[in-house]
Amino acid sequence: MDFDVLIIGGGPGGYVAAIRSAQLGMKTACVEMRSSLGGTCLNVGCIPSKALLDSSEHYADAKKKFAIHGVEIKELKLNLPQMMSRKTDVVNSLTQGIAGLFKKNGITSINGKAKLIGPGKIEVETEDGALIVKAKHIVIATGSVPANLPFIKVDEKQIVSSTGALSFEQVPKHLIVIGGGAIGLELGSVWLRLGAKVTVIEFMDRLAPLMDKQVSRELKRVLGKQGMIFHLKTKVTACDVSEDTIRLSAKNKNGASVEFEADKVLVAIGRNPFHEGLGLEKAGVNIDARGFIPVDKGFQTNLPGIYAIGDVIGGVMLAHKAEDEGIALAENLAGKAGHINYDVIPSIIYTWPEVATVGKSEEDLKEENTPYRSGQFSFKASARARCMEDTDGFVKILAHKETDRVLGVHIVGPRASDLIGEAVVAMEYQASSEDIARIIHAHPTLSEPIKEAAMAVEKRAIHS
Repeated sequence: MDFDVLIIGGGPGGYVAAIRSAQLGMKTACVEMRSSLGGTCLNVGCIPSKALLDSSEHYADAKKKFAIHGVEIKELKLNLPQMMSRKTDVVNSLTQGIAGLFKKNGITSINGKAKLIGPGKIEVETEDGALIVKAKHIVIATGSVPANLPFIKVDEKQIVSSTGALSFEQVPKHLIVIGGGAIGLELGSVWLRLGAKVTVIEFMDRLAPLMDKQVSRELKRVLGKQGMIFHLKTKVTACDVSEDTIRLSAKNKNGASVEFEADKVLVAIGRNPFHEGLGLEKAGVNIDARGFIPVDKGFQTNLPGIYAIGDVIGGVMLAHKAEDEGIALAENLAGKAGHINYDVIPSIIYTWPEVATVGKSEEDLKEENTPYRSGQFSFKASARARCMEDTDGFVKILAHKETDRVLGVHIVGPRASDLIGEAVVAMEYQASSEDIARIIHAHPTLSEPIKEAAMAVEKRAIHS
């Protein structure tokens, strides 16, 4: 079997690269070891977690918020099996959709484990035996796997990764989340809403440590108000598992020993690049000390004809980053000018309220000695947010003090994940805060706080 482009990995980066390659007239194949396409994101990551986040949000609203709107429910009941069934249906429909897109675009889908065996050549271990596949261009898009602590054994039953936390058969009595990043906070939110006690243990001094400090503080405040418990600057040092109890030992910020006990523990301390079994070292592909594959600006590894994209090359480990890298690579291979603007990749935490950021934080700008001005607007002053009864959070815009160019936008609030798109577009086209301030935003909408925050950069916000 001979192809122009062969992609190893059918996740967001891989399947998008395959589709774009095929659109551009290249004979394309994709090797995926799962039985379904979509990778971690679609099968056991972004999509099932968002399905549970939406379902659990409805349940929490019915329990606590509907009555404020005059909607009373006498006997509210959680049907966890139905919630899980819906999650599975969402995943299945989307994986089938990708398979349909492959068929539509004439992409050859190969189910099996790939291994590089020579220039332009791989061996795929399938159910029917070994298959040799050749291609002019080979793309590694194998993604990442959950990171772990050496003294904790993940069994996906009592101690789970993000995968196991998507499939509990009953609501935990007490769920301990090790890690205060996006994955831990999102999955912690799901089970908190459904009735679990949730404790988050974070090694750093704040939640979402890579985000703007003000965002981290606000996120801790609103999640704490919902009942989530936090132990920051705390390091887990040991784990003891019995039949129905997990005991964690840790050191707190003062160096004192502390103990935690729960029936479920979620380890969510990050992700590591995955390329096990690909035979990269034997083939001569460079791998750095952290396990990532170094690539040049065209995503080529040190070996001609072998490329890599997505989580496996490092940077922010986000599905949309991998997708755009897949498109850019396909366009480069076809002789077009594919590129990525890594300065405007949005990051989102799908708690409620949501968190969405793009660009520089205040800490980044201070460290770089970049002069800036800040404009902020609270959702408490938003008419639309007040009507929704969702007034937690704010929009903050950071603009260069001299040029007024927008350098960063940070949102904690309702539907922040959707609102951040306006900021990304503005920054992609090098807009100033005044540009955003002068754009007419419909009233009443959740996007108005973006306009007001932009106006606040020059201290001329109307509603605050």
